[in-house]
Amino acid sequence: MNLQYQLKAGSYYLYDMREHPSAVTGERRFKLKTDTVAIAFDKHTGEVHQHGCPMRIQSWASTMRRRLRAAGAWAQAEDIVVVSGPLPVDEINKCLGVAGYCRRLLGRLPSLPHGKLQAPTPRYA
Repeated sequence: MNLQYQLKAGSYYLYDMREHPSAVTGERRFKLKTDTVAIAFDKHTGEVHQHGCPMRIQSWASTMRRRLRAAGAWAQAEDIVVVSGPLPVDEINKCLGVAGYCRRLLGRLPSLPHGKLQAPTPRYA
């Protein structure tokens, strides 16, 4: 998987894992920083079309649906689904890395935990 999201300080950062970390800082440059993530995908196949900032993804989906309807592809236009919010990072990364995973994510969406709530770190006395 080349693209991967990580949650840092309450924000989602998108990294291209093919890039080498900086020799000075030891960290990769991020491609995107956003408070919530949106994923546009095909409802039947689970194929990811776009992901990133919710406003951009919603705009892309609206434009794509309009173009498909104008071309007479009504069923394809209705198959474009956008899921956004504070999703768990591991679920987002599975969508990017596992073909068709978004279809499963859609069915489990109501039961997913809030994506920014991290498991508490155990404290030892």
